[in-house]
Amino acid sequence: MGDQGAPRIMPASPNLSPTTWGERRLTWGERTYVMGILNITPDSFADAERLEGARAVAAALAMEAAGADMIDVGAESTRPGARPIDADPSLLVSPCDAIVGACGAIAGTTAWQVKGFPYTLEDLGGGQDVADAHRNGCYATLRLTAGMYHRFHAPHDCRVEQVTYVRGDTWNVNPIALKRIEKLFCKNERAVLRTRLNESGCIVTLVPVAAVLVAGIRLHFLDALLDMDYQGQRAIACDTPFAKGDEIGWFQHGSTIVLLAPAGFTLCANVREGEKIRMGQPLMRLPATA
Repeated sequence: MGDQGAPRIMPASPNLSPTTWGERRLTWGERTYVMGILNITPDSFADAERLEGARAVAAALAMEAAGADMIDVGAESTRPGARPIDADPSLLVSPCDAIVGACGAIAGTTAWQVKGFPYTLEDLGGGQDVADAHRNGCYATLRLTAGMYHRFHAPHDCRVEQVTYVRGDTWNVNPIALKRIEKLFCKNERAVLRTRLNESGCIVTLVPVAAVLVAGIRLHFLDALLDMDYQGQRAIACDTPFAKGDEIGWFQHGSTIVLLAPAGFTLCANVREGEKIRMGQPLMRLPATA
């Protein structure tokens, strides 16, 4: 509710596909849907009381009984400073909150979505440039679950030089799917962001990969929404500066970012498959000469 007690009504785009959760199906534009707001973090923008445990569950059930079609749970803080950025210039930091997936050394131009399921950087990046920049380098797969903070940030002081949009599907990218579908990241819709670090000149590539329920990928410095309706240039030249930790863009739901670094970069000791990592925490160490 606004200051005058008027409900906030957000018109839905007529081009949005229906959303299905279990047996529930929301057909956007068909009628007005009601969203309940449940605050369980002290950093929420909402004025409502913070609820935890059984009280939070009871409040959610009460909203459903009152007619809420969906409930927005404020569980991840977006307050400035809530995620401290490691300022060490010898470190790349994680661009997002995530669960670490496959990671480690790139064998030539081959990386892995899970053990036994390889893919090539040529296929992932949609061309030879990405493969050449990261041959025998280092990579990390960062999986953002639906409930996580799903914005992504600059891993170091850098400039985004080019964005390449690669059309594709929106397969689920959960661990089960990664063990069943070969080259899954190379099949899905994705954006390839080539960044150049300010001091060393090293190229670090971020590949946000779309998935189920992801309507698209948004970048602050581009006016266009990168999704299957995008009709613009495939490769977009840029020259956009970012300080370490600056927000670059966001998914409209959870998904995955594959970060690629050149030869000489190494994973930090805290980065292990299956472990959680928060935006701003150490991810990779730059080579001593970088």
